[in-house]
Amino acid sequence: MSASVLYDAPGPRAKKLNWLYSGLVLVALLFVAWLVFSKFKETGQWEGEKWTPFIDADVWNNLLIPGLLGTLRAFAVGSLLALAFGFVFAVGRLSPLKIVSIPSAVVVEFFRSIPMLLLMFFIYFLQPSLGIQPTSIFWAVVLGLMLYNGSVIAEIIRAGVHALPKGQSEAGSAIGLTSGQVMRTILLPQAVRSMLPAIIAQLVVLLKDTALGYVLGYSELLNQVKQLDINFHNLIPAAIVVALIYIVLNTILGLVANWIEARTRRVAHTAGPVGATDTPELQTAPAAGMPSGIV
Repeated sequence: MSASVLYDAPGPRAKKLNWLYSGLVLVALLFVAWLVFSKFKETGQWEGEKWTPFIDADVWNNLLIPGLLGTLRAFAVGSLLALAFGFVFAVGRLSPLKIVSIPSAVVVEFFRSIPMLLLMFFIYFLQPSLGIQPTSIFWAVVLGLMLYNGSVIAEIIRAGVHALPKGQSEAGSAIGLTSGQVMRTILLPQAVRSMLPAIIAQLVVLLKDTALGYVLGYSELLNQVKQLDINFHNLIPAAIVVALIYIVLNTILGLVANWIEARTRRVAHTAGPVGATDTPELQTAPAAGMPSGIV
């Protein structure tokens, strides 16, 4: 679809204004970047002694790599649990049985409304009451990530199912499938494929939310910024390096998401239509008692 169908093509005057506005925004961004750079220079943040720790193997082996592994560990376990939680409660909310859908809706809305940091605190301080000793910061962080992000993923999947045409479920019921079979074999695969970008975006949020474990003392990347500042007094350089690591992780996750999305789209396009037969003679044979020219 051409752009002129979506909106009126800009004329000469509008093009000049667009170039002018773009130039002004670029100048403003460059000014802000120069201002930040100069302020950091005044406070000595660009001095070599503050950046040399990052070329020391011991700093990476003892601080940054353990922090990275802690972040990835919490992300991996939290993502798997959040996806499982989201699928279970999305199906529960879509159930025709009120005894299943109403409790599922209450659980999803409850955990979606509570700040994730509060969930982590609650789980952490609840462990001694349950007789769990010693308390685990890791599971407090992971379960907090699961409950909040899993609730959001449940809503994403539910929205994807509701976005499908009603004829999809009606056709499944017409051929004798139960509501569970319709959900499992027809609706969920299409909903997940269409909502995959939103699900991956929520996993990116989950990756960044692992930094909330810093408040509980969990050993992840943000926690290592504090350790670097204590040892080398280089808070700003340490924060910049850790931010770059987060950017690399999110970029890799985005590339994986694009690959998965392209692969699922390609598989969907190459799959044959539902109910298609491999025998051409069955498709073109005329009905009994009817001339072949009418078919």
